[in-house]
Amino acid sequence: MQNKGFIKFLAIALTLVSLFYLSFTIVTNKYYKQAKEYSGGIPTLESQYLDSLAKEKIWLGYSLEKCRAMEINLGLDLKGGMNVIMEIAAADVLKSLSDNNPDPVFNQALTKASELQSKGQNDFISAFAGSYKELDPNAKLSVIFGTYELKDKIRPQSSNEEVIAILRTELKSAYDNSFNVLRNRIDKFGVVAPNIQNMDREGLISIELPGVKEPDRVRDLLQGTANLEFWETYTEAEIHQTLITANNIIRDSIQYARQQAQASVSSTTPETSEVVEQIDPVTGELINKEAATEQANEEMAEEAAIENSQWPLFALMGLNPAEPYQQCVVAAARKSDLSKINSFLNNAKVKALLDANRISLKWTVKPRTEDSDVYELVALKINYIDGKPKPVLSGDVIQDATDHFSQYSSYAEVSMTMKSEAAKIWARLTKDNIGRSVAIVLDDAVYSFPTVQTEITGGVSQITGNFTSEQAKDLANVLKSGRMSARAKIVQEEIVGPSLGQQAINQGFVSFVIALIILVLYLIIMYGWRPGLVASGALVLNLFFSLGVMASFHVVLTLSGIAGIVLALAIAVDANVLIYERIKEEMRGGKVLKKAVEEGYGKAFSAIFDANLTSLITGIILLVFGTGPIRGFAFTLIIGIVVSFFTAVFLTRLTYETLFAKGKLQNLIFTTRVSKNFLVNPNVNFLKNVKTLYIAIGVISILGVTTFATRGLNQGIDYTGGRNYVIKFKQPVNTVQAEALLDPYFENHTPSVITIGTSNQVRISTNYMINSNDISVDSIIQIRLYEGLKTLLPEGTNYDEFIKGDYIQSQQKVGPSIADDLKQKAFWAIGLAVLAIGLYILLRFRDISYSVGSILALTFDTLFILGMYATLWGFVPFSLEVDQTFIGAILTVVGYSINDKVVIFDRVREYTHLYPKKPKFEIFNGALNSTLDRTFNTSMSTLLVLLIIFFFGGESIRSFSFAMILGVIIGTLSSLFVAAPIAYNIQARKEKKSL
Repeated sequence: MQNKGFIKFLAIALTLVSLFYLSFTIVTNKYYKQAKEYSGGIPTLESQYLDSLAKEKIWLGYSLEKCRAMEINLGLDLKGGMNVIMEIAAADVLKSLSDNNPDPVFNQALTKASELQSKGQNDFISAFAGSYKELDPNAKLSVIFGTYELKDKIRPQSSNEEVIAILRTELKSAYDNSFNVLRNRIDKFGVVAPNIQNMDREGLISIELPGVKEPDRVRDLLQGTANLEFWETYTEAEIHQTLITANNIIRDSIQYARQQAQASVSSTTPETSEVVEQIDPVTGELINKEAATEQANEEMAEEAAIENSQWPLFALMGLNPAEPYQQCVVAAARKSDLSKINSFLNNAKVKALLDANRISLKWTVKPRTEDSDVYELVALKINYIDGKPKPVLSGDVIQDATDHFSQYSSYAEVSMTMKSEAAKIWARLTKDNIGRSVAIVLDDAVYSFPTVQTEITGGVSQITGNFTSEQAKDLANVLKSGRMSARAKIVQEEIVGPSLGQQAINQGFVSFVIALIILVLYLIIMYGWRPGLVASGALVLNLFFSLGVMASFHVVLTLSGIAGIVLALAIAVDANVLIYERIKEEMRGGKVLKKAVEEGYGKAFSAIFDANLTSLITGIILLVFGTGPIRGFAFTLIIGIVVSFFTAVFLTRLTYETLFAKGKLQNLIFTTRVSKNFLVNPNVNFLKNVKTLYIAIGVISILGVTTFATRGLNQGIDYTGGRNYVIKFKQPVNTVQAEALLDPYFENHTPSVITIGTSNQVRISTNYMINSNDISVDSIIQIRLYEGLKTLLPEGTNYDEFIKGDYIQSQQKVGPSIADDLKQKAFWAIGLAVLAIGLYILLRFRDISYSVGSILALTFDTLFILGMYATLWGFVPFSLEVDQTFIGAILTVVGYSINDKVVIFDRVREYTHLYPKKPKFEIFNGALNSTLDRTFNTSMSTLLVLLIIFFFGGESIRSFSFAMILGVIIGTLSSLFVAAPIAYNIQARKEKKSL
């Protein structure tokens, strides 16, 4: 083997990279365990413990916060939480830019563009421009958008193309603003390791919030309107005496609470040491009273210095009672101390004191510097208008804001232009506050508090500070957020409870371990313990490298991702089987062991390369067209395929050559008693009755299409739109009874109820009110679910217990626009996968017959699976819903099924070169027979893995594994009886014509 040095270098590099990135997961898990022990089961205390160590360097110079960012993150289906996809209404942005122009053509064009976008048109501005021109070819957009705010950008003589370019820029700015507002709201919510990112379709933002237990609060938070405010500020010296009074109130409250607690303890004698469960008042979760008491004692010990002090508030806020100072920042505190300070400031008497003195204290949205977790508390001056506290300026007051680098320093700054009316107020505000700070507040958090240097007239201001380019851009976006009144609505939602997540982890782990053991045993039984162990070692390395590469790319591991890893292991086994079967052939041909191994690897390489590349094509298409869990599956599958090719083809060969050079493994035969005579020199006439085969294939295809057309598929909410709720009861539930109970509450939209997993767990699906934009719809549906199912719940269960308890295991919502988009993506994904593979086969084999045979066979595979799903849904004891996961399975089947066909065609090509005089009939039959043992072994090993996933992998991927099982079976048969016969017929006819 050539390039041994490079292979060794790459293996060592992959090992070091994998060890480096996987080490972070090991280290953080140690701290998670400590946090659980410290918190005594109270989630809020667990978070506080981790936050307190966030900036501590714990491993290789990395802080805990950085380590958590580097670890392998688990998806929501494995640890619970909430995932939403939000859509920013582009039509609202254009309406705002036009100053809500009532022109009927303009508004009709907006409506039509929105409809086109919901049907898959990604570029809203192009859709709007096309619709506007179609409705009125002579209309000028400058008339619509020539507003006061855009007067410097759009003039009456501006062409439609120029206006469209400006609108595109403004819409992109609106999307960026919305993204930043949502990101900061999420940071403010306090979620650990949230993930927010823009999606491929413009205006869509995907948000993952692990561990969220208050979905209603999250919905309100994410869908609320941004409110930009400008406030005057106090210096600390101006409110110093008020803060001293607040401190005294808190000190007296602490002393009173301690006296009451001591009196309570002295009058109570515990009779037993029994551990009692109680509810955490913050999260509503069950906690252990004994652990909570221990935790409380630890906290009291840690806070004794502060609480026993005469200055508890000042101690936490870092203030000196004797030294007031002239700044608007009245406190600088670490993140771990914020909740304690807030609890002091939320004391009823303190709040009343601050209100009476017209003081509002608000934290900065981000830490003081990127490397610290210190937040600043700013003192705002309240002005009462009509009896309500009001800022000096608020809402839509900014005409424009841009970030740029200063001419006089290396820092960035922000230029801000006020609207005309606001500019007058701004001039008065700056005149009255020279030398003082003005706070810029959004969503109740302070983004900046620049100091006024001079009166600013004309409305144009420069905000300077030690801003980085990114900080200046964020501030400019914040300032513009008050101007862009774009609605952000949730169009897709999924909530997974922690218990369901833990169940998924257990199921995924069990299925993975069993699959790995079965694969190892299969290889040993079929090829002997030493060849089996070499291949199994490659599998273990494959797993290790795959996880390391995933960690380096910060891939989120989901249950579907685990399935992708397992399937990649099966593909790795496929490569080993190809090599070993080829080695056996060479040894049967009389070659010595060392030469047979060399020839086996060399001759199997092209088939392995082609098979892996075609699987890679489908993986890439899945990655491009899939969303959510399908992308996770695709990414892990792609990584697994690339890594398996390296381990199975190069590392195993390097192992054999190294051992041979040392005089070891000299008596290998690559067979066992079980496999010695299995499928050796078979002589099956696969092409004997080709016409009969075609008739059978035609009949099966017609039956499948007929069933598909008449009965249809059981489409999931991914493609119809709607909501799913997985609900777990205390006792087995009759699904027909549950449907009957719910029917009166859903107004002719009777929900579908099916059993999921165990007999006491059901999934309820409904499209009731799915088209409504009212943010209260989710609560309305949950109330109706509770009312309908009340009789199936334990007596006395109230609504809050139903919603916040362990009944609702998961929730999912898909809006109609997302559903239509997913349908189109599914269609294109399958079509492109088949065509891309057909094109690759044509380029690789340079013969149209192989492409035609492959495309028709893959089409037959797809039709067969669709027909089986159309026939069986409703009759089998598990869900056969057609959703994104099902489409992922179809694409995976396409990629896997082509492997068989490539191996057979590769052997046909080899035989054609070796025996150019032989008839095509003999060449094709010989190729099919000589690869039959490989076909059987790879299909059987993959089938075993899929059966394990089907039975042990959990309900969420059962439909996926069932489709894959059907695909492996029909894909194997179509290789033998569809692809090869069709390719043979085309080549035979071509040969006949040439005679």
